[in-house]
Amino acid sequence: MSEQIWWYTARAGGIVGWALLAASVLWGLAISTKATKGRVRPNWMLDLHRFLGGLGVVFVGVHVVGLVADSYAHFGLAELLVPFASTYRPAAVAWGIVGLYALVAVEATSLARKHLPRKVWRMTHGLAFPLYAFSTIHALTAGTDTTELWLQAVMILTSVLVAVLTVVRIAGLSGGQTRSAANAVTSSSWAPTSGPAMGR
Repeated sequence: MSEQIWWYTARAGGIVGWALLAASVLWGLAISTKATKGRVRPNWMLDLHRFLGGLGVVFVGVHVVGLVADSYAHFGLAELLVPFASTYRPAAVAWGIVGLYALVAVEATSLARKHLPRKVWRMTHGLAFPLYAFSTIHALTAGTDTTELWLQAVMILTSVLVAVLTVVRIAGLSGGQTRSAANAVTSSSWAPTSGPAMGR
């Protein structure tokens, strides 16, 4: 047991890290789609979203440290930072590495949000969607625990919820843009005519 403690630590850290990041994505979508409107105060919504994301980063760190310390899989820094450098399921591990970089970008820009242009922050924060996809593929293809049917079911159900809320979010943005354009046209059609004709 003592020889495998780091392997178990890496596996547990990976699963918990994925679950927390998935919860953060779902909660962020719930906020942006107004699914929780009137039920939770907005400040608590944002605090919970940030807390879940931050805690997810901690457990991803536990996952990485466990892999480095484990003597079974023999992961070094190169195998954990360079896609396809690992001899252990290289494609599956590569998904996790790309997801790790996306996670660093999302969290770093979130911490520096006050010092960044809003457009830059929004574009970088949008990496949360591919981050979720990459981490889920990594978990399903590289993880030794994802052969468990209950864990597969949780990941599939969570992915369906993320997809549904994402569609709702996109539809809401499209609807808002359409309404704004219609309001602009209506306002311009009722605006008084400017120029010399007004004096007639």
